Amino acid sequence: MVYCEWGKVMKYDCEHPWAPDCCDHPRSCHRPNFTKVLDHGYVELIEHWGSDERIIESARMSTNKGFEGWDKDSKLLAYLWKNKHHTPFEMAGMTIEVQAPIFVFREWHRHRTQSYNELSARYTEMPNLYYLPSGARVRAGKQSTKNKQGSQEGFTDVEGGDIILDLRASYADSRDVYEALLAKGVARELARLVLPVAQYSRMRASANLRNWLQFLTLRMDEHAQWEIRQYANVVGELVKDKFPRTWGLFIE
Repeated sequence: MVYCEWGKVMKYDCEHPWAPDCCDHPRSCHRPNFTKVLDHGYVELIEHWGSDERIIESARMSTNKGFEGWDKDSKLLAYLWKNKHHTPFEMAGMTIEVQAPIFVFREWHRHRTQSYNELSARYTEMPNLYYLPSGARVRAGKQSTKNKQGSQEGFTDVEGGDIILDLRASYADSRDVYEALLAKGVARELARLVLPVAQYSRMRASANLRNWLQFLTLRMDEHAQWEIRQYANVVGELVKDKFPRTWGLFIE
């Protein structure tokens, strides 16, 4: 029996793991705005609104003018960004869907200017998906001696392998207890108490462009935890694709 990345039985042994209809995932894994992150996560663009041009038009409302072409307006866009006239950047934005471990969401939700709606473990059974870090990530996961909330290189291959086995066993135990509690008729809102923060959840997140860029300022930074940086990097690629001129100013 062959399984796709989501743990679902594949309908056929396709060569590409994200081919359309390769598995019983509720929507095709092969989606143009879909990017896989970590082992079972993803970021998908649902929609975006506005554009670099619309930002200029919004700024020019004060002078009763509109977009006049990039030969002239590239300077205005740069002026707005560099002088922190950020209100026009609120006239554009994106909605995305994200599947990530719960601990990533707990960091993400610190950004309170975004709007969220997350999968509820009170309403539905949580998926049998848990974040298992790679060997390289575990070897670099020793507690930092300089940063109380950071990690550093320090574990050997053997030590890293043992840690991964410990994590895998812990996830299996918690899943067994979770499913046993549900089978006994325990309410989902109580059965979920045994689930670890490595449990994958899913959410929609929406924000204007100004606030997405603030998110990226903090979460693409090297001091952010490695896992959320992987998601932020994908969000950054979406911003780059939909708002290329603004992105160019952001990364200067």
